[in-house]
Amino acid sequence: MMIVTTPEVPNREIHEVLGIVSANSVRSRNVGRDIIAGVKGMIGGEVHTYTRLMTETREQVLEKLEAAAQARGADAVVGARMMTSDIGQNMAEVYMYGTAVKLK
Repeated sequence: MMIVTTPEVPNREIHEVLGIVSANSVRSRNVGRDIIAGVKGMIGGEVHTYTRLMTETREQVLEKLEAAAQARGADAVVGARMMTSDIGQNMAEVYMYGTAVKLK
């Protein structure tokens, strides 16, 4: 399964547009990570626990998007976009969408 941010897959022709597919994941922080992040915020530097959390979340959302596209019979997803947003004080959402297509 190819997932690309471009409107088409290089060197391939789109045979059929199957429609929009999307996936998301909402993750919450925990007290332990917040304490570490607070200390790190005072001294500066990357907060590795949050970096890992967001990396894992992005990977999970990508897998979910691929599964959604496969469920529709797609060979690829074009125009893929990913975004994040805060939900409340302690939660973040990663959302991804694109257009599922069948290739020739």
